Amino acid sequence: MLLPVVIAGGIGSRLWPVSRTLLPKQFIHFQQFGGSLFQNTLNRLNGIEDISQPLVVCNEEHRFLVAEQLRALDELDSKILLEPFGKDTAPAVAVAALCAIQENPDALLLVLPADHIINDTDRFQSAIGQAKKLAKKNKLVTFGIVPDAPEVGYGYIEKGSQLEGSDGFAVARFVEKPDLAAAISYLEAGTYFWNSGMFMFSAQLFLGELEVYSRDIYEVCVETFAAIIKDNDFMRIPGSRFSACRSDSIDYAVMEKTANAAMIPLDAGWNDLGAWEALWKVGSKDAAGNVISGDVLLNQVNNSYIQAESRLVAAVGIEDTVIIETADSVLVSNKKSAQTVKKIVEQLEAKKRTESVSHTKVFRPWGSYESLMNADGYQVKHIIVNPGESLSLQMHHHRAEHWIVIKGKGVITCDGKEIVLGVNENIFVPLGSKHRLANPFSEPVEIIEVQVGDYLSEDDIVRFEDQYGRLEKP
Repeated sequence: MLLPVVIAGGIGSRLWPVSRTLLPKQFIHFQQFGGSLFQNTLNRLNGIEDISQPLVVCNEEHRFLVAEQLRALDELDSKILLEPFGKDTAPAVAVAALCAIQENPDALLLVLPADHIINDTDRFQSAIGQAKKLAKKNKLVTFGIVPDAPEVGYGYIEKGSQLEGSDGFAVARFVEKPDLAAAISYLEAGTYFWNSGMFMFSAQLFLGELEVYSRDIYEVCVETFAAIIKDNDFMRIPGSRFSACRSDSIDYAVMEKTANAAMIPLDAGWNDLGAWEALWKVGSKDAAGNVISGDVLLNQVNNSYIQAESRLVAAVGIEDTVIIETADSVLVSNKKSAQTVKKIVEQLEAKKRTESVSHTKVFRPWGSYESLMNADGYQVKHIIVNPGESLSLQMHHHRAEHWIVIKGKGVITCDGKEIVLGVNENIFVPLGSKHRLANPFSEPVEIIEVQVGDYLSEDDIVRFEDQYGRLEKP
């Protein structure tokens, strides 16, 4: 049985301001892809024989995003493994492998990053079939992307001799990201492939090789797995043990050291969307070579990527430019410089600005809220609570709240009293009151919330009851 292990961690800071800590690129619904990258990764597996429901590895704070997007695909039996913090791919896959062999000692793992584009699903699935044959012969298989340009942003794999009875090759060596001259020589040689970060291998074999070549990671992961906490739909990796594990990739920890590495070439329209230029490359272009999304007007603009989310963006007399507009931030960059956008994110983090963390619209397990106005002493939010969901029973030390229902109806609890409010009805929630908004009805309820107080940040919440496991641990 083939078990897909989907690695859905990471932030994708080079796609700021759309990708942020609380909503990274793999969960964003890019208009041109008809769903999130994470969902498309799962959809590409449809039709593969002898394949099980996926095991998703993600960050603790993204657990409800993952659960909701799985639910939208009717992947209700998928397992979700929660990391308290990222330690790169080797520890993540090691714990996933330990989970897999507990149920099936002969499990084969198909390790897939959640943020890739692959245009040709048939070729992708054919490559998986070839990799499966090699994995059953005790090979640790990686997928090498057939290069079409001297790309300096990827690592490379040099192929060795062809393996008998397959389309695969032995791995001669792994190569770090090259300079341009080296990348050109690799492309001309025809024996080098981009390192995709996708793998297939026996769970038992991977753990055995990890124990040999990176024993410290193996031992911490075994100890961590023994202490995993099962919580409803989630398996939580305990941070107290996992913190002792060093960060390392599968490449460094195992693949560059093992004698059993093999490679399957893959030519299927692959892209890892590492930067905004990548979206320009894969996007549908107009006659001037522009890719646009949203409300955009252009005059004398060439070979640019322009995306508007919340207002009109107009551009005149530019070329090779990236312009990304969101409700609270605008990025303007030369297309070739877009790889360095993460330097802006580092500045935002150093200044502790929220634009690196969240959008004005923030998704929660119960629905979403969007900040409409934030000024000294007050804040206005638009809150949506989905059918059957509920905010926690909570209180605030520093603010009072006014709620006005604008759509649907909800059940409001305030200091032990319950009341049902509908459209154009309102309630005042005094400072220090225990309160909750719940929606037991069949339609979403929407409210406008006006907060008034001397401190309005989200960490001024004391929870008493919560159906999503967000209570502070004693």
